[in-house]
Amino acid sequence: MMSGGGEDNGEFYLRYYVGHKGKFGHEFLEFEFRPDGKLRYANNSNYKNDTMIRKEMFLTPSVLKECRRIISDSEIMKEDDSNWPEPDRVGRQELEIVMGNEHISFTTSKIGSLVDVQSSKDPEGLRIFYYLVQVGTTIG
Repeated sequence: MMSGGGEDNGEFYLRYYVGHKGKFGHEFLEFEFRPDGKLRYANNSNYKNDTMIRKEMFLTPSVLKECRRIISDSEIMKEDDSNWPEPDRVGRQELEIVMGNEHISFTTSKIGSLVDVQSSKDPEGLRIFYYLVQVGTTIG
């Protein structure tokens, strides 16, 4: 486990976005963990005239602590997205995290499967991102 890297100390903020613009307009999923413990979730799909879903709730300190632990254990804060696939017509993903005094911001294309990860220029780093956002979207 990381020590002194902000796992239990200091500010915590996380925002994840995945989306694209296509024949149904701007479709996306986004969630955000705010420093005050508020979780904001939005899901916009215009497929079959669906409406945007927006939810807000407050997380307990133990849930926030677990989120910080997952991020810390993943070591995502050590990664660099410079060799990750650029967003394209299929879509984009964004991940921003502030934990203690560390701040990262990543942008990449949508990832269809681990085959996309393996064929990238940075399979090791992109795999960490892929698994972390899989956990996040499963929880969200």
